Amino acid sequence: MRHIISILMENEAGALSRVAGLFSARGYNIESLTVAVTEDPSLSRMTLVTRGSEEIIEQITKQLNKLIDVVKLLDLTEGSHIEREMMMVKVKASTMGQRDEVKRLSDIFRGNIIDVTDKSFTIELTGHADKLEAFLGALKKDDILETVRSGVTGIGRGDKALQI
Repeated sequence: MRHIISILMENEAGALSRVAGLFSARGYNIESLTVAVTEDPSLSRMTLVTRGSEEIIEQITKQLNKLIDVVKLLDLTEGSHIEREMMMVKVKASTMGQRDEVKRLSDIFRGNIIDVTDKSFTIELTGHADKLEAFLGALKKDDILETVRSGVTGIGRGDKALQI
């Protein structure tokens, strides 16, 4: 099962390396990883996506909690949450027909065209991974020049918050 684990950790050199090392040493895979400073500059928030049985996820959370850099941890998939991912995709748009089609698809998926050249458009989309995959599926494979994705970031719904 897919799990989104949100970690509040000390904003110090080597913290990310220790988390990645924990996964690597046990043969667990990190599907997605995002890290950024929080409203408190001494803390960073890491959001990682992994897959595993309940036993494996329990083992992962126990091991993460043992790391000295980890302040608090929350498995977002245990409750109601919001998750988003950002993607930028560069597509061919050299003919008027291509340009019109890409603009139409971008509008349908609520994307923003953030760069235009005489031969390409770069579109920014934000949403659930399924939406991003659907957008890519709607494009012609040969028209996709480059794709960059941020990875999942998430937050609990309502009063649920990861804070000290």
